Amino acid sequence: MKVIGLISGTSVDGIDAALVEINQSEQSIQSIKLNFITGKTFPYDRQLRDEILAVCAGEPRSIAQICNLDDAIANAFAQVANQIIDVTQIKPDLIASHGQTVFHRPPIESTLGYSVQLGRGAVIAKTTGIMTVSDFRTADIEAGGQGAPMVSMLDRLFLSQQGKHTVVQNIGGISNLTYLPASGDQVFGFDNAPGNVLIDMASSKLFGVDFDRNGELAAKGNADLSLIKVWLAQDFFLMPPPKSTGRELFCPSYLEQILSQCKHLSNHDILATLTEFTAKAIAQSYRLFLPDFPDRVLICGGGYRNAYLVKRLKALLAPALVMSTDQVGINSDFKEAIAFAVLGYLTFHGQCGNLPQVTGAKEPKVLGKIHLA
Repeated sequence: MKVIGLISGTSVDGIDAALVEINQSEQSIQSIKLNFITGKTFPYDRQLRDEILAVCAGEPRSIAQICNLDDAIANAFAQVANQIIDVTQIKPDLIASHGQTVFHRPPIESTLGYSVQLGRGAVIAKTTGIMTVSDFRTADIEAGGQGAPMVSMLDRLFLSQQGKHTVVQNIGGISNLTYLPASGDQVFGFDNAPGNVLIDMASSKLFGVDFDRNGELAAKGNADLSLIKVWLAQDFFLMPPPKSTGRELFCPSYLEQILSQCKHLSNHDILATLTEFTAKAIAQSYRLFLPDFPDRVLICGGGYRNAYLVKRLKALLAPALVMSTDQVGINSDFKEAIAFAVLGYLTFHGQCGNLPQVTGAKEPKVLGKIHLA
């Protein structure tokens, strides 16, 4: 099958699209082979992005406004799929759309979690004329899981290496990891740090830019290690997995609270401190929660484009070998879009896509809802 995977992550910086070909020679999902054809990121219209960020920040909206936003996001996703089709002249068998997360609440004790992804699949299917799978997180959440991370199935299938403890570290708006042991199948994962979200918000507020390109602004400052030590003692960082988080925790008011503690720092020092905070949160999670320290760390997501952040991770994670997933055959920019293409393929074939040891669900589940064109 040829499948287009679509996702916009916590950074809300645009829609990632990946067109892949998936082949499976036998019933076992271990036989799946993946061929990446093309990928592209399509920026959101500024007005649409601003509205998404407002909803993520908890600004009040009527039900009608939320419904309109749901359709606007779906139409944006559908247009992205159509552009990929126009450029490649390949009509896929399936579209797999994660949509845009605007709210995520992890489960608490006996209370089920809740996660909202806007961009309904029925609109995408109708607009493109192609069967669409969407709403991937709900089935896992209804089975008692976090509904996150969802990409660990891709990591398990394609990024394990016999004899090497491996961590696949995604750094999007939120950071999450998949731990792949050197032998056996005891894979697990969890959200482990704020990723780019605080750095991006601070870059916008302090420097008037959407993000810190290559980490150049942070590299000019000096991190306040005493502040970072205090921040890393917060509940989320010490809570054992499975766990997940989002903009509900790392929100504008969270940033304002942090900035109120940084009045003695220059703007460059603040960005350096936030970048070091992200790097140290990732490193601390390895030492607190992984059964074995990794031999290699494979980084993907927008954070890999932040050269200063990667430099700090290489120092903090030594002696592990830190590199991009590009170097082992999975495009780092479009890995999550590729992952949802694979999950959509599994859903179409009635195969389970979640890993309970990662999400905390009671059992494996077939994920998502299928919408016919």
